[in-house]
Amino acid sequence: MQVNFQKSPDGLVPAIIQDARTQKVLMLGYMNQEALDKTLAGKKVTFYSRSKQRLWTKGEESGNFLLLEDVKVDCDNDTLLIRVQPVGPVCHTGSGTCWNEDNVNENFLYQLERTIADRRANPSEKSYTASLFAKGINKIAQKVGEEAVELVIEAKDDNEALFLNEGADLLFHYLILLNAKGYQLNDIVKVLEGRQKKG
Repeated sequence: MQVNFQKSPDGLVPAIIQDARTQKVLMLGYMNQEALDKTLAGKKVTFYSRSKQRLWTKGEESGNFLLLEDVKVDCDNDTLLIRVQPVGPVCHTGSGTCWNEDNVNENFLYQLERTIADRRANPSEKSYTASLFAKGINKIAQKVGEEAVELVIEAKDDNEALFLNEGADLLFHYLILLNAKGYQLNDIVKVLEGRQKKG
């Protein structure tokens, strides 16, 4: 990876910080060669602080570190994209990002996953999802099996609406099962990504 730190008179390049899981842009910092080297070696994002005039590891005081996932350099070799796993809030204000946004994936499936987690944490008698959690893991797993069979049956016919609805039912119940087992959709994504890398 070649980074042109000489393009700027102060030897600094912008470092855009992005959450590897949610894809949200979290903050912008600046790095010199020493900051980049320390980040790569220690796996915790370190910037060059223009106000403190020294290296600064994000979280060195708060404990809210940015754990390095990967680094990319842009087409002009003068801007870094750093994908991280944040530990705690990113902004000093306590916000998830420095733009006062929640650090959440805006993809609908991740929103649905958060709703399912909320139904489990805050059960209501009117909630179907909460009632499944109350019945336990065996009932949840059974529902996934039932929905899988129903999807297979509909796949053999030509009713598009029924096929898609059964697919939605299966996915919904699988998300409930994932939560019940202590996992998230992102854990499945990581497995699939690992398989893709292996070819």
